[in-house]
Amino acid sequence: MPKFPQLGDNATVPDILKMSAEAGAALMEVHEPIMRGPSPLSPGERELIAAYVSGLNKCQYCLGVHSETAKAFGIPGDAVDAMFEDDGEAGFGEKMAPLLNVARKLTELPSSITDADAQAVYDAGWDEKALHDAIMVTCCFNFMNRLLEGHGVHGNEALFKQRGPMLKEHGYLPLVRLLRPAGAAAAA
Repeated sequence: MPKFPQLGDNATVPDILKMSAEAGAALMEVHEPIMRGPSPLSPGERELIAAYVSGLNKCQYCLGVHSETAKAFGIPGDAVDAMFEDDGEAGFGEKMAPLLNVARKLTELPSSITDADAQAVYDAGWDEKALHDAIMVTCCFNFMNRLLEGHGVHGNEALFKQRGPMLKEHGYLPLVRLLRPAGAAAAA
């Protein structure tokens, strides 16, 4: 029996968000600029960070969906599939490794991030905005991983393969429209 019987065995993110539709819509409104807004990080790189954080948290649903989304954006599939084999450096080279290191530390022990970790990001050619954006993605997906795991929602391969390309194509705003239909007023 699922943790939330009303969700059933095949629940997805929209099912959870519908339990508190206004908060769910606001949450997806935050996702869109974090994951798709202007950034030195491509949407694919941000999806990769989301997948990496989700894998660290052992959130099967988010790892599956965001790995497929990163692949849909052109991040090499073999590298995505192997990203946990050598602390996130598999196939991404020296440029992504310091960002993934920050994401790992922020996920596992936030107080362990040092000035040297930030400097490694800058030395790899990123700027402060890139570091900030990587931190925002990391924070967003630590929240989402806990939301999914707390509700007992895990997904399956077929769902991941479907949702990844769909998320690449349409972004996060369709969930807002699902949760807050046209004409519905946002909470003041």
